[in-house]
Amino acid sequence: MLSVSVLLFLCAATGVSSFSVTTSNGNVRVKEGEGVDLTCSYSADFGTTPRLEWKFRDLKGSQTYVVYHGEPTQSYASRVTLYGGSNLRFSKVTRIDNGVYDCEVSNSNSQFGEVSVKLTVLVPPSVPVCRIPQSVTTGTTALLSCYDNDGSPPPTYKWYKNGVLMPADPSKIAAFKNATYKLNTDNGNLEFPSVSKMDDAQYYCEAVNDAGPPKRCEAVKMEVRDLNTGGIVAGVLVVLLLVALLVFALWYANKKGYLPKKSESKQKPNVVYKPPSSHGGGHDDEEDGEFKQKSSFVV
Repeated sequence: MLSVSVLLFLCAATGVSSFSVTTSNGNVRVKEGEGVDLTCSYSADFGTTPRLEWKFRDLKGSQTYVVYHGEPTQSYASRVTLYGGSNLRFSKVTRIDNGVYDCEVSNSNSQFGEVSVKLTVLVPPSVPVCRIPQSVTTGTTALLSCYDNDGSPPPTYKWYKNGVLMPADPSKIAAFKNATYKLNTDNGNLEFPSVSKMDDAQYYCEAVNDAGPPKRCEAVKMEVRDLNTGGIVAGVLVVLLLVALLVFALWYANKKGYLPKKSESKQKPNVVYKPPSSHGGGHDDEEDGEFKQKSSFVV
C-alpha cells in the first residue's frame, strides 16, 4: 500500500499521468509502394477493452479516420489492418499517405491519451518545371521559377548559372559578391530585382531530396538587352509624322470643298407660289366682285 502511495505521489510530482499512450517510433520513413507498421501502446489502467481510434492528418491539415471503434474504415480496409490490438499496418503506402497519424485511446471513465506518428513516404523528385525568360531588358525585374510536384519529402531547389552552382547568399562567395539576385531554395524562385548585363547567362534548376537522385530541367539562355532608345525615338517620330499627314489631309480636303461646310446663317423658310386664278382675278378681285354684287343688290 505504501509503495502505491509513493508511486502516485511521484506521478503527481513529475506531472506524469498513469494513463499513457506511447509509440516505439514517432518518425517513420518508407519508400512508396512498400509496407510499414505504425506502433501504438497504452498502459493497463485504460482497462481491457478501451476505445481505440487512429486519425490521419494530411499535409494540408485535413483529418480523416483510419480506424474507428477498433475497426479500419471503408476507405482503408483494403490495405490497413490492426495487429497486437492497437498497432497499424499498411500493406502498401503511396504519396497520399504522407502526414501525421494520431493514436487515441480512451475508456468509459473518460480517461484519454494519445500519441502521434509522422509518416514520410519517400518519392524521388521528377524533372522540375522551369520557367526562364529568354529575353529581358536591363533595369527590369526578372523571375525564374522551378517546381516539382512529385518529390517527397518536398524537394529543395538549386540554380546553376553557366553550369556553376549559385549560392543562396551571393555575398558569401567571391565570384558572386556583386550579384543582386534573391534565391529561395524552398519554393525554387530565383529573382533579379534589377537585371544587368552580368546576368546574361544560361540557367537551369535542380530538384533535390533524400529519396532518390536529383533531377534538373533543361538549360535556357536568358539574354539581357539594353533599352532600345533609338527605336523609341523612331517610333515617336513616326507617330508625329502620321499626325502631321492627317492634319494636312483634313486641311486640303476642306480647301477643295470635299468636306461639308457649316451654314453661316439660318435658312429662310420655303415660300409656296400660287399662280393667279384662271378667271383673271385673285382673292382681291373675288372680294371686289362680291362687294360689287352686294352693292348692286342694294340699288
